Formats: sequence, C-alpha cells, structure tokens
Amino acid sequence: MRIGIDARLWNETGVGRYIRNLVWNLQELDKVNTYVLFVDKRIKKQELRIKMDWTVIETDIRWHSVKEQLKFAKVLEKEHLDLVHFPYFSVPILYNRPFVITIHDLIINHYPTGKASTLPSPIYYIKLAGYKFVIKQAAQKAQHVIAVSEATKSEIEKHLQISSDKISVTYEGVEPSLRAQQSKPQKEIATVISWLRNDDYFLYVGNAYPHKNLERLIEAFKLINNDYPDSKLVFIGKEDYFYKRLKEKVTSLGLENNILFTGFVSEDELDVYYQNAIATIVPSLMEGFGLPGLEAMKRNCLVISSDIPSLREIYHEAAVYFDPLAPASMHATILEVLENKKKFQSYKEKGQKRVAFFSWRKMAEQTLKIYESCVGLRSNQ
Repeated sequence: MRIGIDARLWNETGVGRYIRNLVWNLQELDKVNTYVLFVDKRIKKQELRIKMDWTVIETDIRWHSVKEQLKFAKVLEKEHLDLVHFPYFSVPILYNRPFVITIHDLIINHYPTGKASTLPSPIYYIKLAGYKFVIKQAAQKAQHVIAVSEATKSEIEKHLQISSDKISVTYEGVEPSLRAQQSKPQKEIATVISWLRNDDYFLYVGNAYPHKNLERLIEAFKLINNDYPDSKLVFIGKEDYFYKRLKEKVTSLGLENNILFTGFVSEDELDVYYQNAIATIVPSLMEGFGLPGLEAMKRNCLVISSDIPSLREIYHEAAVYFDPLAPASMHATILEVLENKKKFQSYKEKGQKRVAFFSWRKMAEQTLKIYESCVGLRSNQ
C-alpha cells in the first residue's frame, strides 16, 4: 500500500508535534507499506529525520489557502496513492481518492477568532463559513475520521453528522523530552533556574485564544494577590493579538509585578518552568486533548484544571478541578493549593501514573491499523 501523509504543518505547534511523532513512529513500526510525505519546501530536510525509503515531496502550497483547494489535489494525484492521511482539517475538497482525516477539536465552531484577524469582518466570516464547509465535507468524504479524545468524537458526531462507527479515538502521547528545537546555552538556562527558585509561581503554557479563558484566570489571580501580594503567575506563549490584549488587562488591574509574560521560550527553559512551578493551570472552556497538563504531570508538576469533559477524560483524578465559568471557584482552588501544598502531593504521584497511559507509539500503532482497515473496507465494496 502506498500511503501519503500531509506534513506541511511539520514545524507548527500542536498539530506539528502530532505529525512528527506519527511519522517517526511509523518509520519504526511499518516495514511493509511505502510512504510519501508532503512537506512545506521551507522545511530543512535534516529536521525531518526521514529514512531513505520514504519519499519526500516539497510544495509551496500553504494550508488554508485558495491554492490548496485548487492545486494540492493535483499534487497528491500524481503520486497514485492508495490512501492519504490529512492530520488536520485542511483538505482539498477536489481530492476524490481515499483518505483519512484527524480532527483535533472543533473549537473554532464555538469560539471564532475574528477579532484577531487583519481581514475586514465580512471577509473573515466568509472564510469561517468556508472552513466549516471544508471540514464537514472532508469528514463526510473520508473513509475514516480520527479524533484525539472521546469528547472530540462526540463533537464530531454532533456537529458534522458523522456516525460513531466511522470515528476512532487515538490519544496523543507525551514525549520523554520536550526538546524539539535548538536549546539555549546552559548559562542562560541557569539564569532562569536561579530566578525561579527565588519565587513561588503558578504557570500557564499555551496560546491566549478566547477559549483558553485567561481573562477569568487573571480576575481570579487578582483575588489571590489581595491576600498574597508576592504571588506570581507566569504565562508562556508566543506573543500575538490576544496576548497583547491580555497584557493590557494586567496593566489595568495593576498586576504587572505579579503576572509575567515570557513570550516564546526554548524547550529546555520550558522544562525548568514546569519543574519549579507550584502548579500548572489549565483554565480552558474547551479543549480537544489538553497536552500541557500531561507535560506538566510528566515533569512532576501539579495540575489545576478546568472541569470540562475533555480534560476530565484525559487527566482523570490526577488534577485538581474548578468551575471555568466562575472566577470565585478558580480563586478558591488556587488559594487552597497555595496554602496547602503538602496536601496535594499525592496528585503529583497520580499524575506520574496517569501520564504513563499515553504513548505516541501506541497512537501510531492504532493509526496504522486504521490505514489497513480502510484498504480492507475498499476491497469489500
């Protein structure tokens, strides 16, 4: 079987990590099928770590583009593939050969990010409608749909009208090391460690999109600060429109010395931040999987989480939960952890056990079985 994988998002966060780990594990697992990897031509080949028997096709066709819809199908068709895996919803609707799609979440259906767009509002909402059309068409045309959690599977069934037996859940994994990019010099890492060990702090890792619920987190932390003026909250995430807006809120509340923004950090630094935090906070209103919480658990960091279906599913009893719609609930939970650190030590132990359940290799094994079942399904039609 000749299988194509759309890896154009290789260097992106989230989906990129999923693609990288899928590809690297498939190389070890599958000695029978042949693979064709479609990558953005700006990616350096050494970053791919691809074995010689895999074909790599470079393309300048970007995801979410008109060119993708008009030309990418032809690029795929030239390779005469038995099956294509689109690890993201960006599928050319003109592609009519068999394919599998991974849907990580349907967050944008609930929390559009139009305020951050540079496009005029009417054009943005036309693009949003286009997105919804493409993902629904892709899910309905696909031979199989992969979801990253049961919660996401339920969303797909409800919003895309896909039958349950066409959807499989394959959980993501947690890497033994977060290092995926060039590390900073050890001297700089040592400086970070020195600063962190002199301050107790809570941690948030990720983007600042509306569904992340960070404004309520800041409101809750304002209440914490009233009783504990030296308390700190650290945000780690690449600066964008939403982070700039969040900084404005922090300034308006007079919390500049208590709520800190690091911007992007190296993977080595991120390890240090996790390991030295009182807890990592995951306050989201909606998630597909919730990887930062598992990364925190892997590094023996307590997780304080929003009580929503997907995060309950992934973290089980290894996290401390609060109502994400109530800053008072968030405040009370954070305050209890701050004042009773020893009480929650057992949650770290639960976290170590819980995180062992998730494996990128297991995800790749399950995905390979899905590929094989699709070919078997076609031969019986």
